[in-house]
Amino acid sequence: MKIAATTLGETAGDLLSMTLNVGYALSSTILVGVFLATLVTQLKSKKYHPLLYWTVILSTSTAGTTMSDFMDRTLGLGYAKGTLILITILATIFVYWRYSGHSFSVLNIRTFKVELLYWIAILFSNTLGTALGDFLADSSGLGFAGGAILIGVLLTLTAVANYLTRISKTLLFWIAFVLTRPFGATMGDVLTKSTERGGLNLGTIGSSAVLGSILGILILYTIYNQIKDAQVVVVEVG
Repeated sequence: MKIAATTLGETAGDLLSMTLNVGYALSSTILVGVFLATLVTQLKSKKYHPLLYWTVILSTSTAGTTMSDFMDRTLGLGYAKGTLILITILATIFVYWRYSGHSFSVLNIRTFKVELLYWIAILFSNTLGTALGDFLADSSGLGFAGGAILIGVLLTLTAVANYLTRISKTLLFWIAFVLTRPFGATMGDVLTKSTERGGLNLGTIGSSAVLGSILGILILYTIYNQIKDAQVVVVEVG
């Protein structure tokens, strides 16, 4: 679901900023506004709602796409420098989180402050992922497919480490969470770019429609399971 959301964030962000020619600065303003609106709703919620949660994830992904492009292209920082700046920001967030005395575990988010830190970290991890994905695709020589394969291998190794090692599950979660974004960025380029550039030439509209449908189906499946589990609990208690 995260990969579908981050890849959709890449294609939808590009759809707004480039295909519709809104521009990176205005697109970032619009999408950050959407992120803040969904974030406020999420922070006010007292329990987990799959549709709301993944809407916020998607809003961080689309905003992260245009924010990264604005830094790298409009401001002229370039992919490497933009990636370094975003790594520094994300590391600073984690250091502050660590020394605030709160647990990094995403299963132990109990307060407003920790949840706010969680979503800020997600926003900048998605922004970082876009810059890193663009760096791998355009500047490293790997190309779109090569970048996607590299990140895919790293994600696989992270999954293997989760099951076969004693490395902190929380650390592995954040590694995987960050890596899914550049994977989504490179996969988004594979889907949208022309065949001459190594892509599938689906375009931002077609790719966004396909990815949106996949994410929507997965969200409905999650909601179905949530309702089913709740019914089981009621029966067992009764």
